[in-house]
Amino acid sequence: MVPATTANLGPGFDTVGAALTLYNRFEFTPASAWGVTLQGCEARHLQLEPEDNLVHRAFYRLYAEIAQTPPPMQLTIDMGIPFGSGLGSSATAIVGGLVGANHCEGQPLGLRELIKLAIEIEGHPDNVVPALLGGCQLALPEEEDWYIADIPWYPAFIPVIATPDFAVSTEAARGILPPVLSMKDAVFNVAHFGLLVRALETGREDWLRVALKDKMHQSHRSGLIQGYRELYDAALGAGAYGLVISGAGPSLLAIAHADEANAVAATMEATWRELGINPKVRILSIDTVGARVV
Repeated sequence: MVPATTANLGPGFDTVGAALTLYNRFEFTPASAWGVTLQGCEARHLQLEPEDNLVHRAFYRLYAEIAQTPPPMQLTIDMGIPFGSGLGSSATAIVGGLVGANHCEGQPLGLRELIKLAIEIEGHPDNVVPALLGGCQLALPEEEDWYIADIPWYPAFIPVIATPDFAVSTEAARGILPPVLSMKDAVFNVAHFGLLVRALETGREDWLRVALKDKMHQSHRSGLIQGYRELYDAALGAGAYGLVISGAGPSLLAIAHADEANAVAATMEATWRELGINPKVRILSIDTVGARVV
């Protein structure tokens, strides 16, 4: 079982993500040949052919790492996370395949080795690291290694996720970003990310209201998400500390105090529906465990 994730958190582009209490489940059963069975509300979006399935590819990648031949499995995937929504569905597939293979072989790889493999497959750390470890995680490369730092999350800060009934291509979301950032905007993001870490740790509401602002990616990507500005204004008007794009979108993440979460969720849903969009709005918590074998 692997949790969904929300990445970037405003100014933390490609470096920070948090695990959420929404899950994909992967069941591996020894079989005579590989097969894939899909279940759950999002199953229609996945590939049935094993060689096209990201879980299968991650499973085989771990066996290549330990120089062993992978056994055939019947893979059953129970999809609870919206596909292509900015909630780390692909990261759960990578982590699920790696953890499943590692468990089948009696844990030959440690956690740090699994982290490196997951980042290698995904290409960046902000989704796979919290999916594997749980909590809110900061990851950065240094030479040949990765440094992972846990960011405490104040328990009264509640994530509210609104997912619309349209998609945003990850390629489009990355392609729209400028190749160069001005010094002024770089300093802005560095300062705001530092404040974000302290706000999440201490519960300082005034800090959090400022800290979620960003000048690296959201001003460019927000134009790809119909109703972004309306939802931003509505969420803050209902009491949210801020609203950011979850991953590459189109899901939007509002952070609200526990006492305001229901009002924020209802307002976000009503606002999108007024624009002719049918969203799914979830009040979630931070998953503190990460991927686990059950």
